[in-house]
Amino acid sequence: MAAGGAAPRRRLSALSVYRRAAGAGRLERRRRGLPLPARRERPEARPRRGAERPAPPRRGGPAAAPSPDGKRRGGPAAAPSPDGKRRGGPAAAPSPDGKRRGGPAAAPSPDGKRRGGPVAEGGGVAGLLRRLGRLEDSRERAAELFRWLLAPVSPQEFAAQRWEQAPLLVRRGEPGYYTGLFSTGELDAILRSGQVCFGTHLDVTSYAEGVRETHNPVGQALPAVVWDFYQNGCSLRLLCPQAFSATVWQFLSILQEHFGSMAGANTYLTPPGTQGFAPHYDDIEAFVLQLEGKKHWRVYSPRTEAEVLPQFSSANLTQAELGEPVLEAILEAGDLLYFPRGFIHQGDCLPDAHSLHITVSSYQRNSWGDLLEKLLPAALQMALEEDVEYRQGLPMDYLGYMGVAHSDMVDARRTAFVEKVQNLIKKLIKYTPIDAAVDQRAKSFLHDCLPPVLTQSEKALSVYGFPARWQDGGTRDVDIVITKDTEVRLLRHGIIRLCNEEAGVMLYYTTENSRVYHKEEPKSLEIDPEYTDSIEFLLSSYPNHVTVDTLPCATLEDKISLATLLFEKGILTTKKPLVQV
Repeated sequence: MAAGGAAPRRRLSALSVYRRAAGAGRLERRRRGLPLPARRERPEARPRRGAERPAPPRRGGPAAAPSPDGKRRGGPAAAPSPDGKRRGGPAAAPSPDGKRRGGPAAAPSPDGKRRGGPVAEGGGVAGLLRRLGRLEDSRERAAELFRWLLAPVSPQEFAAQRWEQAPLLVRRGEPGYYTGLFSTGELDAILRSGQVCFGTHLDVTSYAEGVRETHNPVGQALPAVVWDFYQNGCSLRLLCPQAFSATVWQFLSILQEHFGSMAGANTYLTPPGTQGFAPHYDDIEAFVLQLEGKKHWRVYSPRTEAEVLPQFSSANLTQAELGEPVLEAILEAGDLLYFPRGFIHQGDCLPDAHSLHITVSSYQRNSWGDLLEKLLPAALQMALEEDVEYRQGLPMDYLGYMGVAHSDMVDARRTAFVEKVQNLIKKLIKYTPIDAAVDQRAKSFLHDCLPPVLTQSEKALSVYGFPARWQDGGTRDVDIVITKDTEVRLLRHGIIRLCNEEAGVMLYYTTENSRVYHKEEPKSLEIDPEYTDSIEFLLSSYPNHVTVDTLPCATLEDKISLATLLFEKGILTTKKPLVQV
């Protein structure tokens, strides 16, 4: 039975939502802004010279792995700060009276109870995720998970005093705080699954006497070989825990909505008395979660202004290049260490304990400059199309007085030329399609995203729990029957984005993404512009349910067709199961 009403006599095809004719119903410029013009990809950044650098945390899979020459060609999501200024300094956390006193982060209160909000109580990560699943709004889930990650430091205090500015150390004195997120036992089970390959999923590394080495054999990472490396003092870095661990996958898939930028991860297992990596800085915001054992960390401020919030990670550095650390601490199970991109760091194990930690990362290439890389070429193309001043020819004799060879020349023609260029750049502002450029950034983010992890109740209300099957020589419960009275809502707030492009209006979505980074191409539907109001209505109504009849489409047939299409793509859920099993 359809939820909330009788089924229509004939089933309407969701395909009717797609564009009916080429060029039909283009969005007006005033509503959506111009689509961003296509442009050639800029060349890859020139590889840095020097020693191999460790890859920062990232999504898993072959597309995100280092290439054979050890240089990283892609990876997670991360980026620089709006004002570009560093406000470094050692970590600090609130004292019991709520005032900052400097020094390492404060531990929980003497009675052992945490006061970080409803999800900051005990129960390990599995209990945390269950409690988050009871929150109706995915944005609230993300905010609560981030609050739990930082507790007892508040997100507001962290944003004002630490984010992109300075390291933060949180000592909790709760060894079980991260219980259930990941463990050495789970790593062993993953190795025994037969799906792990050296270099693609697992790196074997060492750092001794100032030399960083990678010892990856070719082929499958067999447990006997991997554990022999570990026994002989090598560190193990699992590059893609979210591709193997359902818990890490769920953890990151929730957290990414808080950042609005891809959340990636690596896990690091280090033997007692060893160090796996040379000092270096990364191009991501790093949150180190100490899962087992303990590790000695040293964090150093960026050495120059050019290294503050860098676009790219560094090569391996030597001890002589470092200076004095701004933070030095021993992380124990349950503790957290955060440091911004550009802060040099190194960690080594004490002789009496191994270390297992997971580094959660975000904000790679997510800066104002990265936005402008998309925005400025689009603005220039629009200016060329709409303003004849940009199409007028350069002076015939400008090569005779412009250029480095003429830079010391005092000439009125040079002054006029420079002023002309400056005026054209200033005038370019009125052609900047800011919203369209942001949509393109969002489109890239949705491609980076992990797919959502559904709770049991969400699964029962979505296409993923639909009981269609073969039984007794025929199909059963196949038809997805949605009526005007069916109540629907988006599965998550952050799973879709409308983009106006040259080909038409595209709806990008994440529900069919892979757990392996960019294994799939971006997923999208080309829809008729008349349906964009309905998509926006669903976004603005979330997390509330709305009846299909309230969708602002022209006809009831269109309303039902759109809802059916979005349900079949896993984008919509219903308030009640469409089929009672």
